[in-house]
Amino acid sequence: MTALRSTAVTGDDDPGRWVPPVDPLRFDTEITLRPSEERAIRELGVDNLRRLRRHDPSAHGWSTIKRLLRPLDAVTAGLDSPPTTHRRRAMDDAVALLLLRSAQVGRSYWGWTVEEWTQVIGQDQKAFRHSAPAWADDAVRPYLSAHAYLLGGFNEFHRLGSFSRLTLAWRVFGRDRVNGEIGRIRAVLAEWGYQLGRDDDKLLPMVTCQVFLLNRSPHVDDLTTALFERVRREKLIPDLRLNTLHALQKAVTALGFCDPPTPGTGRRTAKAAGGPEAWAQWADRWHATSTLTPRVRGNIRSNLLKVGRWLDAENPDLADPTAWTRQSCATWIAALDRMKVGDFVERTAGLKGRVGKPLEASTKATQLAALRTFFRDCQEWEWLPRRFDPQRALATPRSIAALLGPDPRVIADEIWAKLLWAGLNLETADLPQNRAGLFYPLELVRAVTLTWLFSGQRSDEIVRLRLGCIRWQHGGTVIAGDSQQVLARDAVCLLDVPTHKTGTAFAKPVDPILGQAIDAWQAVRPSQPRFVDRRTAEQVDLLFAFRARRISPAYINNTVIPMLCRKAGVPAADVRGNITSHRARSTIASQLYNAKEPMTLFELQAWLGHRSPQSTQYYAKITPNTLTKAYTDAQYFSRNVRTIEVLVDRDAVTSGAAAAGEPWQHYDLGHGFCSYTFFEQCQHRMACARCDFYAPKDSGKAQLIEAKDNLQRMAAAIPLTDDERAAVDDGQEALDRLLERLADTPTPAGPTPRELDVPATARLLPLVAVRQGGASAAPR
Repeated sequence: MTALRSTAVTGDDDPGRWVPPVDPLRFDTEITLRPSEERAIRELGVDNLRRLRRHDPSAHGWSTIKRLLRPLDAVTAGLDSPPTTHRRRAMDDAVALLLLRSAQVGRSYWGWTVEEWTQVIGQDQKAFRHSAPAWADDAVRPYLSAHAYLLGGFNEFHRLGSFSRLTLAWRVFGRDRVNGEIGRIRAVLAEWGYQLGRDDDKLLPMVTCQVFLLNRSPHVDDLTTALFERVRREKLIPDLRLNTLHALQKAVTALGFCDPPTPGTGRRTAKAAGGPEAWAQWADRWHATSTLTPRVRGNIRSNLLKVGRWLDAENPDLADPTAWTRQSCATWIAALDRMKVGDFVERTAGLKGRVGKPLEASTKATQLAALRTFFRDCQEWEWLPRRFDPQRALATPRSIAALLGPDPRVIADEIWAKLLWAGLNLETADLPQNRAGLFYPLELVRAVTLTWLFSGQRSDEIVRLRLGCIRWQHGGTVIAGDSQQVLARDAVCLLDVPTHKTGTAFAKPVDPILGQAIDAWQAVRPSQPRFVDRRTAEQVDLLFAFRARRISPAYINNTVIPMLCRKAGVPAADVRGNITSHRARSTIASQLYNAKEPMTLFELQAWLGHRSPQSTQYYAKITPNTLTKAYTDAQYFSRNVRTIEVLVDRDAVTSGAAAAGEPWQHYDLGHGFCSYTFFEQCQHRMACARCDFYAPKDSGKAQLIEAKDNLQRMAAAIPLTDDERAAVDDGQEALDRLLERLADTPTPAGPTPRELDVPATARLLPLVAVRQGGASAAPR
């Protein structure tokens, strides 16, 4: 039969609406098979029943089972199946099989149970061949399914294993009608960028037709929220098809016929459980009341359930939070301090090789904070009596708190440079693919990657960027639009960052290459529905959305970073741990702080969006190179050790005169020479008192010393005292104070400066050639 014939059955009011071709009120639906009917079926036999269309229905036997034939004829007439010889024979065989089965069980098909229909149809083709007569081939089974659906109200198609739901829906509802309704859904999904929206996709029709069959209607406007919830709750769709069901519901929502799916229903995730029922009920009650963000609420609930599992094993008497005291808190803290990784958890699949190792300090602190928040809120809401102060009784012990603190882990410059190169040279071949091809287009992946590499933003802020977040400032005017039109040498690219963890929305300058990548993605981005911002609860157009779904904050860690590491040929972990999305923020901040023209702390604070400069200090790490340069510029060694020129009289040494007491070392004081052997120990070296060891340069002796051609010129390192450093640094005033203190100090020759009648002021000892090496002298 054709679709036109099926439409004729539906009535004249709305030819496009489908109405079941069989109305039980029009037929005799008595369940018990009459003896005459049973006898007539047996007398007709298999051969006649299989060829019932070739006989006169008024002949003996056929008229007896007329009430059984009429509904079967109505179903056959209502099916959308081209009347070929093969299909006509299969339909006749299906009717014959149903009549024979009725005679066998003594009841008409109106009263068959789900199990009986399942047995007749067969759980799969193999079971059908085993239970059906030899003449009933696989072509008969689809028509049995159609009769079961229209006559027996059979809807348990998930029991039938693998078979074409699309073909059955075509036969029952009409090919044109089903394809038209699927086309409405495809149009929405195609606009969002779903591969399910392509005409060659076979997954969407399969899932959609199964939902149509379950709903007993081929019309999209009949699909309700309750239907989708029932399908998930009763697992009427295989787990592998849940993502398709999720997309289907979103498309129906966009058409205005149901509510959007609950977040997370497209994934096979199980809600955490465990511990005493009373404790779990308190945790769920807190979770339903708290105003924290959904992610934080979920984490705290998970930690509370870990406490519940500990209670179930160690302290079942404390399952009721009203029984907790300060002593209970102390017991829990002591137990937590001694716990190992994997203790009292629901599953250990993701812990790899860490099971059995001590818990980290941050894990212990998080666990305590969760329980502290729970009891604080319950007391504030007057659910629990105030028997103890959670802030004190569940405070993080000092031994744990001492190990905590911000620890931004900067990525080494050479590794970061390779990751930048990989991101700038990203190609289609570098992107991960599944059997259906690319999950995200190259423009989207490249925009996300460069945003991570250049913006210095948290992953949560990156995935929450809004459409049109790039603005171009050129010639003092801010322009929003295509970068190709406004980009010039002096163009400035501004990135609008949404409300974030530590502050409100703000704008920051970024590299123009990031703006170009985002503009390229916006140019090809399919139209997407608006999303609710997780932090502000606003309806916004998210920049990074595809297939009507925002990208996950974990996408950078799980996909982008491994992809860049593979392309750059660097490991996904270094000595500081795994390369994560947040490490880029610290790396970029440190490089900006250590640049040749570095940002100030307050400029960096504004660029990162921090509320306090103290937070910025944790990110602005000083690199070893910058620290080395600063240390060198501080001249620590030269500040404490100065070098002066020393003349060594080699003739006096070789002749033995030096051994007899003749001077052989002459220290150049600038205005004269000092021949005192232990010059570095003389307290008057900075303000020479002109003792007997002194020879002024304007004297003949000094000129003679300097004129000797056998002199070996060397540099001697002289350590300076605090007073001498002050004299060097502070000038004449410090020198005058030094002279005053040394006035009565004996010189190496014996007399004091006062006795030698040294003038009140003197010239500073000239300090030459600051040495950066050790204190040993070096030949000139």
